[in-house]
Amino acid sequence: MTAQYATLDTPAGPFTAVIDADGAVLASGWTADPGALLPVIHAALRPTALAERRDLGAVTRAVADFHAGDVAAIDGIAVRQRSGAFVEHAWEVLRTVEPGKPVTYTEYADLSGRPDAVRAAAMACARNAAALFVPCHRVLRLDGSLGGFRWGLAVKEWLLAHEAHTIAS
Repeated sequence: MTAQYATLDTPAGPFTAVIDADGAVLASGWTADPGALLPVIHAALRPTALAERRDLGAVTRAVADFHAGDVAAIDGIAVRQRSGAFVEHAWEVLRTVEPGKPVTYTEYADLSGRPDAVRAAAMACARNAAALFVPCHRVLRLDGSLGGFRWGLAVKEWLLAHEAHTIAS
């Protein structure tokens, strides 16, 4: 399967999205290297080739609109990821965490229906291939500190500040 990708310049750095033939996001993140995204795509969904495009339609518009201040623009974009039942459910739950209202890993585990599975909830964030569209950046440590983020803490901090500022405006 050949997937399409595009890279956009954003205030947080270059952002690349990889989509399947249906337009669903397979992987995304703040990198100009689409090859860096392939290893995080589940083997059953991983494309065998990539084709560069200038514009991915709704995905490109959502990324641009999000970075311009419409933080809800990402909500309607289809995402396709695979894992176990809990992790897939946890990714869906992440998409319900409101911008500007981050939750702790403990709260995220509770929202996911397994309050004692804090480590499993953290693992769902770590294994999320579709950054931004599945907003794992909205999960913080219990003490309110940022914790980890595949694309760097500076990007996570920018995203949280951008969402907080946009919601407050």
